[in-house]
Amino acid sequence: MAETSMVSMYLTKDYYPFKRGLPNGFLWKQFLAETSTTSKLKFLCPPILGASFKKMNCCVLSPNKSSPSVMMPELLDAWNDEYDGVIINPESLPMSSNAFASAVQASLSKWKMKGKRGVWLKILQEQADLVPIAIQEGFNFHHAEPGYVMLTFWIPSEPCMLPDSPSHHIGIGAFVINDKREVLVVKEKCSCSSSGVWKIPTGYINKSEDIFSGATREVKEETGIETTFLKMVAFRHAHKVSFEQSDLLFVCMLKPLSSEITIDDKEIQDAKWMPLDEFTEQPYYEDDHLSNKVIDICIAAHGDNYSGFIGHQLNSKIDGKLSYLYCDHVN
Repeated sequence: MAETSMVSMYLTKDYYPFKRGLPNGFLWKQFLAETSTTSKLKFLCPPILGASFKKMNCCVLSPNKSSPSVMMPELLDAWNDEYDGVIINPESLPMSSNAFASAVQASLSKWKMKGKRGVWLKILQEQADLVPIAIQEGFNFHHAEPGYVMLTFWIPSEPCMLPDSPSHHIGIGAFVINDKREVLVVKEKCSCSSSGVWKIPTGYINKSEDIFSGATREVKEETGIETTFLKMVAFRHAHKVSFEQSDLLFVCMLKPLSSEITIDDKEIQDAKWMPLDEFTEQPYYEDDHLSNKVIDICIAAHGDNYSGFIGHQLNSKIDGKLSYLYCDHVN
C-alpha cells in the first residue's frame, strides 16, 4: 500500500485590495509535503462566511510522520526608518520570481501586524524582472533614476502620507558685468522662442551642487570666463515646465575674473561682451516683463542700490552638515 501524502492547510486574512478569487478578502493557502511519488492527496476546505477565521490544520499523517511540516516563506531583509516605515535592502532581493512574490506577501503581512506604515522598495536595473511582480503585489512607482526604480507601498487603510517624488528642477541665470558696463551674453543653439536672442548664460545645477557653484560652472563651461559669486538677486518659480515638473531659476550676479571668451560650440552658437544699453534694448525684451524686471534688479544690484542675498555657510543641527543660507547681509 502506497504511503499516504501529508497535507497541511490554513486560512489567512489578506488585507491587500488587489487579490481576487475568495470572498471577504481571504486567501486560501495550501502547503503540500509529498512523501510518495505515486500518491497525491488534494483536499479543499472552503471558508465559512460570517465566521471568525482562525488557523486551521487539516492533516492526514503518514505512518512514519508524527507532526505536519510546513515550509514558511523567507522574509525580505529590511530596516526601519524614522517614520514607522520600512526600507527594503535592494542587495538581498530574491532573484526567483516565485521566491520574491512569496517573500513580499509574507513580509507585508508581518509589517502590517507590527503597525508599520510606508514601505520603500528600490529595484536595481539588473533586477528589472522583479518590477512587474512588485506592481502585482500592490506597490506603486515613486521615481526612477539611472540604475534603479523606487516603488512604495502604503500599509494603513488611510490616505498615504509618503512624500511625493522629486518635483522641481533648479536652474541658474548668471548676470556677469564688467567695469566697462558690458554684459556677458550668449546665443544658444536651439529652436526655442529665444532663438537668436542675446541672453545671459543659464543652465541647470548638478546633483549635490550649490547654487553659486552651479552659476560659476555654467559660465565657465559656456564662455570660458572665470567668475566669482557676488550675490543672488532674484528667483523665478514656474510650473509644468520640463517633464511636467516645476522649475526654480535663481539669478546670480557674478564678477568676471577674466575677459577672453572661448565658447562651448556644442551648446552655444556665440558669446560676447555687449554694452548694457544694447543688451536691454533688444526687441525680444520689450514685451517680456519678467526679463525686464530681472534686468532692472541686476542693474540696481550692480550699482549697490539693491543688496540681494549673500550665501552664508552654516551648520544645521538636523543633519549635522554645512549648507548655504542665502539672505541679506546680517552682522
